[in-house]
Amino acid sequence: MNASYEWLKAIVPFEYTPEQLRDLITARCCPVDELVHLRADLANVVVGQVVEAGAHPDSDHLWVTKVDAGKGDLLDVVCGAPNVKVGAKYPFAAAGTILPGGLKLEKRKIRGATSNGMLCSARELGLGQEHDGILELETSLPPGTPFLDAMPVGDTRIVVDVTPNRPDLLSHLGLAREIAAATGGAAALPALDGANATVPVAARADREGTAGKVRVTLEDPEGCPRIAGIFIGGVKVGPSPAWLVERLAAVGSRSINNVVDATNYMLHEVGQPMHAYDASLLAGAAIVARRARAGETLRTLDGVDRKLDPSMTVIADADRAQGVAGVMGGSTSEVSDATTEIFLEVAYFDPASIRRTRRTLNLSTDASYRFERGIDIDGVPRALERAAQLLIAVAGGSIEGAPVDLYPQPRHALTINIDSARVAKLLGEPVAEPEIAKLLAPVGFTVGAFANARASVAVPAWRPDVTQSVDLVEEIARLRGYDSFSNELRPFRRGTVPDSPLAVLTRRVRETCVAAGLLEALSMPFVRGGDDSHVKLANPMAEDEGYLRRDLLETLGKRAEHNLAQRHRDVRLFEIGSVFAPSVQGLPREEMRVAAIVMGHRHPPHWTDADAPDFDEWDAKGLAELIATSVGGASQVELRDAPDGALWEIAIFGEARGVVRGLALDAPVWAPAAFGVELTLVHVSSTPVAPPGQSKFEHAELGAANSPLKFRPFPSTPSTFVDVALLVPNDLAASRVESVIRDASGELLESLTLLSEYRGAGIGDGYRSAAWRLTFRHPERTLRDKEVAGRRDKVLKTLEGELGVRQRTT
Repeated sequence: MNASYEWLKAIVPFEYTPEQLRDLITARCCPVDELVHLRADLANVVVGQVVEAGAHPDSDHLWVTKVDAGKGDLLDVVCGAPNVKVGAKYPFAAAGTILPGGLKLEKRKIRGATSNGMLCSARELGLGQEHDGILELETSLPPGTPFLDAMPVGDTRIVVDVTPNRPDLLSHLGLAREIAAATGGAAALPALDGANATVPVAARADREGTAGKVRVTLEDPEGCPRIAGIFIGGVKVGPSPAWLVERLAAVGSRSINNVVDATNYMLHEVGQPMHAYDASLLAGAAIVARRARAGETLRTLDGVDRKLDPSMTVIADADRAQGVAGVMGGSTSEVSDATTEIFLEVAYFDPASIRRTRRTLNLSTDASYRFERGIDIDGVPRALERAAQLLIAVAGGSIEGAPVDLYPQPRHALTINIDSARVAKLLGEPVAEPEIAKLLAPVGFTVGAFANARASVAVPAWRPDVTQSVDLVEEIARLRGYDSFSNELRPFRRGTVPDSPLAVLTRRVRETCVAAGLLEALSMPFVRGGDDSHVKLANPMAEDEGYLRRDLLETLGKRAEHNLAQRHRDVRLFEIGSVFAPSVQGLPREEMRVAAIVMGHRHPPHWTDADAPDFDEWDAKGLAELIATSVGGASQVELRDAPDGALWEIAIFGEARGVVRGLALDAPVWAPAAFGVELTLVHVSSTPVAPPGQSKFEHAELGAANSPLKFRPFPSTPSTFVDVALLVPNDLAASRVESVIRDASGELLESLTLLSEYRGAGIGDGYRSAAWRLTFRHPERTLRDKEVAGRRDKVLKTLEGELGVRQRTT
């Protein structure tokens, strides 16, 4: 949003410089992207006083003057303006000054007389089209004073990055409230020049009413909960006064005519979009807020014919649509120089409806930007009254009849209870109850009397983001100033969000993936979908993203394809996020998962190893084991044959939790093979979570983080290893064999390594040969061969007894 420094200062007095105000707004409510100093090209223009003036000897229309520009010496200046006179003060630009438009003044002779600069007209200064004479200044300031001090036409545009949750800041009044809260002042709309018309009280009704000659009907209260209007006759459409043109120019809005400029002024001042219709062009003298009819079209003010649909709210007359509600008016009833009767419409439109309409029509305007974020529904009559006064002040005319205000279901003010003890608990230090009321009042909250540390707070209609007590606590912290809180670290409180079991689990998995060399991706959960296995969105953000993803590899694969499209073949990505599936209970079933994709070189190529190998399925399997181990512990992870065509199924505590699979990407022919891992971390359910321990997987994943780390010294004794070759059934996972080996080997087993696996000639059907190396070490002495052999024999006997695995002898 563009805000004017001078406009804000007119609403709430302050002494801040533009730079100080920028810092204040950034600290208090939202960041300021830029300061644009307007009229900066007039910085070198000063107040000049004509001390002498005489006719030019070689011209009948030029004057030779001596000008005091505050430098001590008088300057010779040739002037052609008929209104130059001795003793008067004018804007003076000395030689070397660059005027608006790029004209650089130089010292030169004009018909033999030297001129050291220029006494300027309004047009030469970019302040209007008047150029019949130079601009005379009515000021007591001495010569040499900067012109912008004598005639304060300078301003600073403040470009504010308003967040979507703060629609109240999309107006000068909203920003002024925040400034007032910081300065202790009060925000109040200033009096408008000539705006003294008395506006009758609006006639309240539900669905139908009359304003002057126009009958107003509300047929779509869902899309338009409130609409008000006023009839003004005898207006004269023409140019706007200079002050109004300057105000709009300061925020980057061009002047159109006095009627349209008045509505735009109100949009920027109070954040209320409104529209003026030529009342004589309304068929049946009617205004109807209704849904568009099937096949209905409308030519909007930008000259484009737009096809409407019944999901859109429109403002119509008795025959046809006259405007897309909350987005843009139609050209049929556009105000022109011939307009003498105005119907001014001020309304509140449903944000979700405006958002859908804007997206469908691909048409975004200042009005839609505000309506789809939510405006002040209670401020509609106030905005109507002020707009009518302004319109009459700049365009003349008079009000005919009383305004109408259709509001079938008035808003019930939201009241939230606040507890000062909870405020102290959440902020880490107490805030006095009188201070709470003092902080909240300037921004529109009404705080009741405290009793037993509790009070009720009425939330203003312009703050849709405040819905619960913690929002009020955030407001208190923000308004008090985050820098006012102590820098000391407060005592640690268990049970806060960063220490929740899910946060601990996801942090542990994230650290594991990063340590494995993967980069984290953050993607939106929306996909094309299109079948019953996806959850369909009722209000999608884009037409081609109308469903929720059912697995992470679905969206992560798109990121890999994007990399390949940029000719990046080496991809290592992971993502932690939610997936969704339809449920018979109606609400979607949600799971928190982790997924990873690897493809390309196993490690970056180097000149010493030009043929660096690519990732293969065994790398993907190892990555899956690593991630699964960070969830369930090494002893509880098993990778087994997958039933659905994947490479492996990941099991934790015997429960299937994920897969390892090869990926079929939309990739060029040179792309390497891609492999994906996906693992469920937590089931998110709409029903209450079972008590800890009821699910062994949930219990393990939430408690594993508390296992203490164990440290031991480097060994001082030698190790001894023994290799064993085993005949293992094809349907028996190697992890199961390793589990038995570890249990049978005892505490002296230091490491267990799978050396090789062979299937083929010499091995019976249904079996494979697998060789392991068992490394033993005693912490205090050297092991004897007899001891190692005994442990090996125990391992072989246990394997044959429990798993039917025998030692290979040939």
